[in-house]
Amino acid sequence: MDTTTTTPAGTAPLSHRDRALLRAVAAGRCVLAGPTLLVDDLPCADQFLHARLARAGLIGPGSAGPAHLTTAGRDALAAA
Repeated sequence: MDTTTTTPAGTAPLSHRDRALLRAVAAGRCVLAGPTLLVDDLPCADQFLHARLARAGLIGPGSAGPAHLTTAGRDALAAA
């Protein structure tokens, strides 16, 4: 059984960490504070993860406020 999910652009498979962050965003646990993504009020340990998922079109762009999934992000999470 193949457990990898690809990004909408088909450029790279989503890792377990990618899917975990998408689930956290969907649950309302993530906030953008400038270039920093906070998960449960703590900085995300992978400083590049938010930017990578935003470039892939899975997380909406922004610099402040609650993080949100795009339609593509919801679809990728549902396929995972």
